[in-house]
Amino acid sequence: MNQRSVSGLAITLLVILSLTWGTSFILIKKGLEVLSPETVAALRVSAAFFLLLPVALTRVKQLRPRHLVKLLASGMMGIFIPAFLFAVAQTRIASSVAGILNTLTPAFTMLVGVLLFKQRFRWIAVAGLLLAFGGTVMLMLARENGKIEGINIYALLIVMACVLYGMNLNFVKFKVADLHPLTITSCALMLLGPLALVYLFGFTPYLTVLSSHPEAWKATGYVVLLGIMSTAFATYLFYHLLQISTPMLASSVTYFMPVVAVLWGVLDQEVLYPGHFIGMAAILGGVYLANRPSATSS
Repeated sequence: MNQRSVSGLAITLLVILSLTWGTSFILIKKGLEVLSPETVAALRVSAAFFLLLPVALTRVKQLRPRHLVKLLASGMMGIFIPAFLFAVAQTRIASSVAGILNTLTPAFTMLVGVLLFKQRFRWIAVAGLLLAFGGTVMLMLARENGKIEGINIYALLIVMACVLYGMNLNFVKFKVADLHPLTITSCALMLLGPLALVYLFGFTPYLTVLSSHPEAWKATGYVVLLGIMSTAFATYLFYHLLQISTPMLASSVTYFMPVVAVLWGVLDQEVLYPGHFIGMAAILGGVYLANRPSATSS
């Protein structure tokens, strides 16, 4: 495949991922209307596990013990822990704001790359990171009527998820690059699935809610769609994008996700206040500066 074809495929994957992951925040919100955040997270991972289990069983023989350890680590950083962090965070944060905060992922991708892979900061990268983090603080403080009040600590959970995403992006690119994207996705979920199922049926009230709440099956449908679309399908596409591009380009999907997330939020009658728009602009501008080719040097 020539360079032009690779670039075209990368852009196509970016668009599909932006639409898919941008929709995930509203699906989490719909699931949380009935189900607990722990249930939403465990059910999401479980649904993705069942979808790709047949694929994993055909590919697991290709793996060596060292691969299994790496895939479990990758799955924890890129799928399992963030699923819980986002679900808990969205009990106190609008889905559109969650999508905006997720834009921090490229900044943390760069930061991890610099710290672990010996890249050096230039001043523009430092300025970009500071601007992005300033925008994050604005989002956490913004309230209605332009008020700036106490910090919303639930936003920090999404920041933690972005850190994990940044770590996983570099980890997959540099530590498991020898594996096919579908192998990485399916086998990571094969390792995570049993943990999710034990948690779902052993430590959440899912079965009780399912048998007693009239909207439980509808909420389950939203979360199963989330697991199939945003966890299984999108993760595979993302790892494919990562293999044909760079962590920086792959993580730039989060530039476009907020647009989709905000549109879904507006359609669901969420309200964004001036501080949210200021924070979003600062994050996008900061991430752009931090990820410019001139921002780091080898």
